[in-house]
Amino acid sequence: MATLSIIIITKNEAKNIRRCLDSVKFADEIIIVDSGSTDETVNICKEYTNKIIVTEDWPGYGKQKGRALEQTTGDWVLSIDADEEVSDLLRQEILKSIQQTEVAAYSIPVRLIFYGREIKYAVGSDRHIRLFQRKRAKFTDDIIHEDIQVQGRIEKLSGFIYHYSFDSIDTLVAKMNKYTEMTADQKHQRGSYSSPWRAWISSVWIFIRLYFLKRGFLDGKRGLVLAFSFAEGAFYRHMKLNFLWEKK
Repeated sequence: MATLSIIIITKNEAKNIRRCLDSVKFADEIIIVDSGSTDETVNICKEYTNKIIVTEDWPGYGKQKGRALEQTTGDWVLSIDADEEVSDLLRQEILKSIQQTEVAAYSIPVRLIFYGREIKYAVGSDRHIRLFQRKRAKFTDDIIHEDIQVQGRIEKLSGFIYHYSFDSIDTLVAKMNKYTEMTADQKHQRGSYSSPWRAWISSVWIFIRLYFLKRGFLDGKRGLVLAFSFAEGAFYRHMKLNFLWEKK
């Protein structure tokens, strides 16, 4: 019988972590790597697992998840964020799928919940590799937007992970600023360059793609806010990168 480990990295996720942990209680073990929470995150996690590691530094998303992966003992690993939730259908699929030893990993659709409603079009149903055999996959060391490198066959699951990333416009704007800063820094370190022209073209294209091509208008005002915000994020990401080179 195959065993399953859950890995979650946290920092100040008290408002989200209980929902996440309730959805993964079916696993054989839960590994938490916390990077210095000052709220009740760690205390809540202790109600679900005794495998909690608190780190003093922040090496980036890829390395932090790699630390969590090193602590696992299960045959399979599910990587999930603190503000996410495994759906009932996905739980059933996972328990069945981890018995398939010829498959190395599974990609899972992630569905955003924004202002209490499921976003089905604008930024809905993006797929990510989240479930994988422990000995056949590893995280890249990227500071942000880390990948999972898999050795072997990858298949798809249909059950959703629900993502409660933005519960308000304030949260959306704050995260956009944080992520664009980190992405610009990472690209700058790798020698990438951008310009105001690229920033403009990228932002316009993202709005067209999310709102019209992906039919984000069917998500109503939430789709409009998200399409505009993601376009704005692309603009600032390119401009921050451009200013980093100017400063250098």
